[in-house]
Amino acid sequence: MEKVLMKGNEALCAAAIRGGCRYFFGYPITPQNEIPEYMSRELPKAGGVFLQAESEVAAINMVYGAAGAGGRVMTSSSSPGIALKQEGISYICGAELPCVIVNISRGGPGLGGIQPSQADYFQSTRGGGNGDYRLLVLAPANIQEAVDLMTEAFDIADYYRMPVMILGDGMIGQMMEPVVFKTPAARELPEKEWATTGTGGARTPNIINSLRLDPAELEKLNLHLQEKYERVRANEVRYEMHQTDEAELVFVAYGTSARIVKNAVAVMRRQGVKAGLIRPISLWPFPERAFDELPGSVRALMSVELSQGQMIDDVKISARGRWPVGFYGRSGGMIFTQQEIVEAGEKMLREVSHVSGV
Repeated sequence: MEKVLMKGNEALCAAAIRGGCRYFFGYPITPQNEIPEYMSRELPKAGGVFLQAESEVAAINMVYGAAGAGGRVMTSSSSPGIALKQEGISYICGAELPCVIVNISRGGPGLGGIQPSQADYFQSTRGGGNGDYRLLVLAPANIQEAVDLMTEAFDIADYYRMPVMILGDGMIGQMMEPVVFKTPAARELPEKEWATTGTGGARTPNIINSLRLDPAELEKLNLHLQEKYERVRANEVRYEMHQTDEAELVFVAYGTSARIVKNAVAVMRRQGVKAGLIRPISLWPFPERAFDELPGSVRALMSVELSQGQMIDDVKISARGRWPVGFYGRSGGMIFTQQEIVEAGEKMLREVSHVSGV
């Protein structure tokens, strides 16, 4: 298969079109502006519809409409833009509609800056809107993985009738790497009998909304959603174990942070320190089971993030008190170096040794 050198944002778009996306609604914000630019040019060539909405709020409600009619639809934004979409995302989850949402995140809080950040972890994995709902969140570490996950995301969304978020950052969006566009393994997808496509006089109209004024009916919906989320937890957990055999220190990092951490692991291994990495690919559902695969040699874990510490909560839950959990992070668009990670890891091992008396 032919490799093509592409910028991350544009590669995501090309993969989305190959994955069947035919509707895009969005609003410009750095550092993801190449996405609406590319889609405005290329989606109509594939018979699709591109529309720049008047705001992020309008865009997500247009996504609701297209998804309700059974279309494969996508939106994209960056951090504060995703924040504006949260009410609509909650509506979409309550109505059980499939769509794909791309967040090329930037530093915050507030308008923040345009440099890469991972400070949208809470917003993405906890549900930034109201109610008991979840998004399936996938975090690529390179552009090839972003392309592969994007191509599959529309099938996953259709299969579970829920949004799938691709969570990248400014580095994923702006860097260029060679990619190959593969054909994903086909899923057997149910017919969209719920879609509002017109009845043709053959059936009663489908009605899609998230309003349940009867509390018993609303609770029934919530219980149904939780049952679905349990199926997602059972079937869609994704992660990578890197150099964890005989490791004494295991870093936990995702996305572009994991690329830097892998280099730090190589340095530490050359220096005689047995370090390893758990790389979550699905941030929700979080790969708790990966921690059960760790060897008895592990003495400590360290969450490494481009934030002030958000994924660390899930790391602590997954650790279940079996190991001390440390943290190293930079924020506001500052990016750590592999040497910083090496020094933080070595410091933690010294502290663990001091406490244990080893």
